[in-house]
Amino acid sequence: MSNSVHSNPSALVALQNLNQINDRMSAVQNRISTGLKVGGAKDNSAVWAIAQNQRADLGALTAVKTSLDRATSLADVSLAAGESIADLIIQMRQKAVAASDLSQTAQSRAAYDNDFQSLVRSVQQFADSASFDGVNLLDNSLTAPINFLANVNAVDTISINPQDFTGAGLGLSTQNLLLPASAATALAAIDTALATATSALATLGAQAKQIETHNIFVSKLMDSLETGIGKLVDADLAKESASLQALQVQQQLGAQSLSIANQAPQIILSLFRN
Repeated sequence: MSNSVHSNPSALVALQNLNQINDRMSAVQNRISTGLKVGGAKDNSAVWAIAQNQRADLGALTAVKTSLDRATSLADVSLAAGESIADLIIQMRQKAVAASDLSQTAQSRAAYDNDFQSLVRSVQQFADSASFDGVNLLDNSLTAPINFLANVNAVDTISINPQDFTGAGLGLSTQNLLLPASAATALAAIDTALATATSALATLGAQAKQIETHNIFVSKLMDSLETGIGKLVDADLAKESASLQALQVQQQLGAQSLSIANQAPQIILSLFRN
């Protein structure tokens, strides 16, 4: 190799090596600071594209879970009100049976009827109050099922059917216990109302269970997607820490090598000394 004051090949090689080490160190530091080995399309376009698609699905599943959570809350409110109404109907039956006793006086039947009418009003109040987020499944305000999201394509849905738990819907608002005959009629209506209410509650309960089961599935699917995305793009920080320490040593050695190479032209001066 010739000695020249115009060029220093050794220094150029040392500088190239040092620049490569600095670039690798910058990449490692970026992975450590972000926690990602693939932070953008430039890092690995194929993996980044896959991860972005999975993130899109994860975002859509978040919307699905929100819809299912809303469905769960609505079903829970409806079931709580419906079960309370069923309990009121059982109390009505007790009043109707007592009023059917032929030995009861008119005053006693009037007292039973007052209690009965109070229970009918409570049934209506419970049905009117069973609202969540502006939706009521029990007050006969809806005629069609309510559909909630079930998948990321917004194609599949899970439905909740509205039920009529009003006093009129259950056939209770026109009943009274003032006479033995009317008490017997009310008792038959109460039995029909109880059968209707329990059947409707069974339907609501089954649909609520389906929603709960699907919600659990969506939660597990979201966890799996998040884990899968992490496997694709997350950095192994223990490995990156070891790489950083190795690169720091290489950087120091590269700087030392460049310093030595830069001193090489000084040898030319010694050739011209007396």
